[in-house]
Amino acid sequence: MSATQIIHSIPSDPLTGAISVPVYQTSTFIQEAPGVNKGYDYARTNNPTRKVLEDVVANLEGGHSGFAFATGLAAIDAVLKLLSAGDEIIAVDDIYGGAYRLFTHVYEKLGVKVHYVDTTDASNVADKISSKTKLVWIESPTNPTLKVSDIQTIAIIAKSVGALLVVDNTFASPIAQKPIALGADIVIHSGTKYIGGHSDLVAGLVVTKTQELSEKIKFVQNASGGVLGPWDCFLTIRGIETLELRYKKQCENAFAVAAFLSNHHAVDEVFYPGLVTHKNHAIAKRQQNGLFGGIVSFTLKEDTQDATNQFVTSTSYFKLAESLGGVKSLLCHPPQMTHCSIPREIRLQSGIKDSLIRLSCGIEDAHDLINDLSQAFAGVNKQKSKHYVES
Repeated sequence: MSATQIIHSIPSDPLTGAISVPVYQTSTFIQEAPGVNKGYDYARTNNPTRKVLEDVVANLEGGHSGFAFATGLAAIDAVLKLLSAGDEIIAVDDIYGGAYRLFTHVYEKLGVKVHYVDTTDASNVADKISSKTKLVWIESPTNPTLKVSDIQTIAIIAKSVGALLVVDNTFASPIAQKPIALGADIVIHSGTKYIGGHSDLVAGLVVTKTQELSEKIKFVQNASGGVLGPWDCFLTIRGIETLELRYKKQCENAFAVAAFLSNHHAVDEVFYPGLVTHKNHAIAKRQQNGLFGGIVSFTLKEDTQDATNQFVTSTSYFKLAESLGGVKSLLCHPPQMTHCSIPREIRLQSGIKDSLIRLSCGIEDAHDLINDLSQAFAGVNKQKSKHYVES
């Protein structure tokens, strides 16, 4: 979908001609008679501002319907409510910490079993799948080690037992990747990230492939009530207007940062799908439309918490914070922040070392970001030298 198509998929207001989508800040709607209305009766069930966002996102992903939730985890939770006790999930091992927490501490207690596998090799999914598998759950690229899975191949494996393939497309965004076109049944986004794009809201989005799935998610959305409010819907729509421009610049910056890190003596390993050294670079190049995202993760050769803490508190343009995908660059230490809910031994098994640092590149000038990282490395080396002298 081109920038022109994205912008003009957002309608002007047919009532007034307003070029921006109005914010319908109302809890209820007047009915002409009981059950007779203009398509809206109560704001939890539907809202005109939210309806525009949901339609635009469905259009972006090439799906049947879209659904907007109060947070990304609320969106994940809505999909999990399709399951029953005894059902099983196959999930990518390097999964977002909040999803792991929800899977493990909420749904496993309700009788849903989760198998975590390295989905970068589709044969691992084939080996674990069974008639009990109802969802195959992948992120591609993953958070935070940027693992890439072959969506098309995994979709075929899921279909072999009648399971649904769910793809968290947050990192790739609809600009780079269209999971439904590759065989996915449900696409999830943390709208907080690239789609919103300005670090000023939290939102979750679900896009479904078929009318049947749309009806099921709509029922859950209305029954559970975790909907996105109209003002945040407006902000998300506004973010979508510049999504392609922002995302391409962030990809450009991330590629430059990844190349810099790959040649730095203090770096042990760099995780970025755009590098030819990435395990599934060829798959990412094919299914991500040649765009590799704005996230770069790396580990330090000095694999200690002291060195890592020194680095992440020494940057200027990269702000230490949770989240990603905004116009301002951020960095975080997943083991202590986004993924601290995952036990250390499980983190290590999935490739999240103690010194792993995640960078979210914004739209600043690339040379400024690289200089910022350079001075942070210099600070770590200076601190290390001081330690040796004092010892």
